[in-house]
Amino acid sequence: MIRFYYHPTPNPLKISLFLEETGLPYEIVPVDTSKGEQHTPAFKKINPNAKVPAIVDTDGPGGKEARVFDSSAILLYLADKTGKFGGTAEDRTELLSWLFFIASGLGPFSGQAVHFQLAAPAGLDYAKNRYRREAERHYQVIEDHLAGRDYMVDDGYTIADMSLWGWIDRASRVMHGAADPLAAYPNIARWFAAIDARPAVARARKVGTDHAFKTERDEQALRALFPSNYPPAA
Repeated sequence: MIRFYYHPTPNPLKISLFLEETGLPYEIVPVDTSKGEQHTPAFKKINPNAKVPAIVDTDGPGGKEARVFDSSAILLYLADKTGKFGGTAEDRTELLSWLFFIASGLGPFSGQAVHFQLAAPAGLDYAKNRYRREAERHYQVIEDHLAGRDYMVDDGYTIADMSLWGWIDRASRVMHGAADPLAAYPNIARWFAAIDARPAVARARKVGTDHAFKTERDEQALRALFPSNYPPAA
């Protein structure tokens, strides 16, 4: 059984999609990041970095319980565990390259673009421009790669597509203010529409909807989500 530590944000959504694609048994453990539940000692035993997603596999290597944190690590672990969506041996270098391009580039720059456009105080125009332009540059790399391709790696649907889908799903926030956030990226738009039409996507979007996560962006939420903006407690 997979215990899946979840909050409805892009990186956990990738894991929801994998689990729904494979039918691997799992249970949701909600982690309300706006309430600061990711900072509790109990959760930091699962992920010392106090981020979601994380999983605990009760039937890990050698039959022992195992934790895995970081969405890319989880996707790789689950692909290896199930033998699904990990590509072929010949595809491995491409899969790893694109998976970590998303993890170290497109994802973080997209997240910072959202933060500085939608959450940061007014007057930080340099930062807003920097992260929006870098997000656009990463989108263009993907756009060029997907020319004439159905999937990120060769012709097969893999965890690289799942990882990318989790972030492109938030394009309207990354490209804040654009009437059509994917208008400049027709290959990404075509690819996203095909992935988004998969039956498992509809199921993935329902994960956690029976839990009332905090939505107010009040002082508690700001301190929980952006603790480095505040002095440490005395």
